Amino acid sequence: MIAAWLVLGKDGMVGRAMMEQLGPRAVGLSRQECDFTDVSFLDVIDAAFTVKPFSVLINAAAYTRVDDAENEDSGTLLRINAIAPGELAAWCAKNGVVCVHFSTDYVFDGSGTHAWREDDVPAPLNAYGTSKLMGERAVAAVDGNYLIFRTSWVYAAQGKNFFTTMRQFMATRASLQVVADQVGAPTFAGHLAQGVVTGVENAMAQGEFPRGIYHLCHGGVVSWHGFADAILAHERAVNTELACQATVPVSTKDYGATAPRPSNSQLDCARAKMVLGVALPAWEVGLRACCDEHASNPLG
Repeated sequence: MIAAWLVLGKDGMVGRAMMEQLGPRAVGLSRQECDFTDVSFLDVIDAAFTVKPFSVLINAAAYTRVDDAENEDSGTLLRINAIAPGELAAWCAKNGVVCVHFSTDYVFDGSGTHAWREDDVPAPLNAYGTSKLMGERAVAAVDGNYLIFRTSWVYAAQGKNFFTTMRQFMATRASLQVVADQVGAPTFAGHLAQGVVTGVENAMAQGEFPRGIYHLCHGGVVSWHGFADAILAHERAVNTELACQATVPVSTKDYGATAPRPSNSQLDCARAKMVLGVALPAWEVGLRACCDEHASNPLG
């Protein structure tokens, strides 16, 4: 019998990708259907479990507006990103369900030039990163089977994200200023979902469940400016009337975002490959897949 999976945040980038990857195995709940700010949100999960028992719960719901988080009511931010994940993990432990939670490169301060390992000491620079670190710790504090996947720079063919924003601007603007002094690995949500499903299935097949934190993102490293240039190259190949002629590198300071960002978001994903048997390809491969997906479904 094929195990059922519950996906929370089914309409977000990662949630949508998980639903597509899992197909008929997935039961999904949107943010509106399962609102973490409602103290009775676990009742909704209880009801879903009663109708169709599931073996894996994927928490793809989160407060992700990094700049807004600096001014957000801390109660709301922490409720969604820090407190609710711990309550989900406790529910999963009680009901014998594997809890899968997503976290971020923003738990690190971005110092140095090395790729961050799971056992490196976190030191988030902003409110969003702090709330996600608290969520990690809340999940890990529960005595159950859990996997926390830290990833980086997630994007998709649809929705609001760096890829779709760049495409929109490139269609109408002659040039774009893009930050050049932050580096990491852009991660296509479709490939992330594939990796998570494989990793969870491999974990469940092991005699002793390998609970813990795992880094999972595409291979390689590029700046936001370099990523924008790569998107522009793809756009030029298919759109002869493209307005954008160049991307202009700017510093983080000159760009002037509200929340500070880590300058080095590289993640070392060796542990996920060794323990869970999963690794994502180079970020360029992910970009090609995203462009192909958008071409086949431009309206998403």
